[in-house]
Amino acid sequence: MPLERLVTVVNPLGLHARPAARLVTVVQQFQSRVLIRRADAADFVDASSLLSVMFLAAVKGTQLVIRAEGEDEAAAIEAVAALFTENKESSHVF
Repeated sequence: MPLERLVTVVNPLGLHARPAARLVTVVQQFQSRVLIRRADAADFVDASSLLSVMFLAAVKGTQLVIRAEGEDEAAAIEAVAALFTENKESSHVF
């Protein structure tokens, strides 16, 4: 059964190119399949695809559902969710 986590975009500029690229880089470190969708939409997109992540058009305050499924799903979902909870001062992109 896949794991899911609800996160909120806190970056004032939204999930623009740099944070999206960082998200994709983190996702690609894991074996698990990681998907992401807007909480107000039904369809998930592949979180390892920069273009797919960008098409979410997630502005500040957008809630996203992260889903991970695979052998390291717990670690993958924690790593991705951590990007959205980083202290604003310690992050250049999230």
